[in-house]
Amino acid sequence: MSQPSMYRNHAIISYNNGVVEYKEDAVVQEKPLTLFLNQVELATMVCSPGGYKELGAGFLLTEGLVQQPSDILEMSVREEEGLLWVETSHEISPTNTFLRRHIASCCGKSRAGLYFINDARQLKPIESDTQFNGEHLLKIINSLEEKAETFRRTGGVHSAALADSTGLLTMYEDIGRHNAVDKVLGYAFIHEISTRDKCLLLSGRVASEILIKAARAEIPLVLSRSAPTSLTVDLADDLN
Repeated sequence: MSQPSMYRNHAIISYNNGVVEYKEDAVVQEKPLTLFLNQVELATMVCSPGGYKELGAGFLLTEGLVQQPSDILEMSVREEEGLLWVETSHEISPTNTFLRRHIASCCGKSRAGLYFINDARQLKPIESDTQFNGEHLLKIINSLEEKAETFRRTGGVHSAALADSTGLLTMYEDIGRHNAVDKVLGYAFIHEISTRDKCLLLSGRVASEILIKAARAEIPLVLSRSAPTSLTVDLADDLN
């Protein structure tokens, strides 16, 4: 099945150096996707078209609602209607963890000082001996930029990818940086690709929520063209 288009042409008025021009330009598409977990409506995400199952799996993983691929029994999607159903092997109570972001101190020893309390209960320091050569890191971040075709056409999406010592393994572009990360992590989750020796690549700012997603997936390294926040740096130290 072909992938839906990430953008469409739209009539615009361009102004450049005093010249007004009427023409068409590429504009990113924005679609709502409603996720049902075990027949119960869980969330509606606004995202770029395509990769809906990957987005759903990654979202459930990074929200702590599933831990291993066998937790998901079935996934079905109606792309035209923007609906995604996920059935799990055991009952899940989203109210216990989903989107509960109460800030609290963690164990009295965190250099970050503040954690999201539910994430703090579930996250553990990353244990990995994986090392990446500096030149290789420059190569793969350049590959991320080179393959960001939708961004070059529209300027309206973020990019995320998973890489190892050989290069990029999978990559997604999305209007939301969280969505792009969830699609990458969901792809690895669905295809049972170990992330413990991988690198998560990003095109944008590294916020604390993004780092928490990487930590849930047990990824030892996050690499971005853009900057991290101070809380992200402190969390990274705490999580190894």
